[in-house]
Amino acid sequence: MAVSKQTVMAIKSYQSQAEMLVKNHLLADPVIPYTAISAGILACKLVYDLTHMLSTLYFKSYVGLNKVQSGISTVHAIFIAAMSLYFVYWSDLFADYQTDGFVTFRSSTLSTFTLGVSVGYFIADLAMILWLYPSLGGMELCAILASWVAIILQVVHHALAGVAVAYSMFSGEAQLYTYMILISEVTTPEINLRWFLDTAGLKRSNAYLINGIVIFFAWLVIQMHAFGFFLVFVVPSVLAALNLMWFGKIFKGVRKTLAKRQ
Repeated sequence: MAVSKQTVMAIKSYQSQAEMLVKNHLLADPVIPYTAISAGILACKLVYDLTHMLSTLYFKSYVGLNKVQSGISTVHAIFIAAMSLYFVYWSDLFADYQTDGFVTFRSSTLSTFTLGVSVGYFIADLAMILWLYPSLGGMELCAILASWVAIILQVVHHALAGVAVAYSMFSGEAQLYTYMILISEVTTPEINLRWFLDTAGLKRSNAYLINGIVIFFAWLVIQMHAFGFFLVFVVPSVLAALNLMWFGKIFKGVRKTLAKRQ
């Protein structure tokens, strides 16, 4: 089948742009990005071993839990949420009075390294999800959906997030908006604590109730605001759909828990 000259020119144009992306970003300064990614992966391994050891020693309920736990996710969430808040609200990097060009193209060594650590986490966590499925995550989704749907949702979530963060890291573009989205990770520790309390048989405890209320308001304020603001972008819109589903489950859980206590 003959290909039109316009189609050939378009293909060559896309090929040229891809080559420029690889040359100017992926291979331009590989030390910081790839070092950060490696550090993120190694940190995941270190955190996994430490949380396993400390949890076994100090938390009796941990013995009855699945050995795959959410310590890695919690540590990453605290780290990236804290750094995101710093870059968005306190750092001078994206300040209005800076004259270093458009804010969408600003980046620094620290901001790039931080995103690289997050990319390393997404790679490690995605690998663990695929390797240890269904032990790591997905079980609550599996209760209402087919297991293959649950794993697809998790893989899509991590893959989209990892690719988006990696692009921002390598290109140095839209890092401000990337950090604004990553602020939503502040709700992850509460989600992980809910899983721990539920699995440890503490679902009727005051800690479980308080944590559920905190999740509800934190998710409402942070997640909905962040993702609602960036619905014009493809990746956040997909992630927003997944988070809306989780928000519905959280709301039903809070309402059910409060109803039992009346």
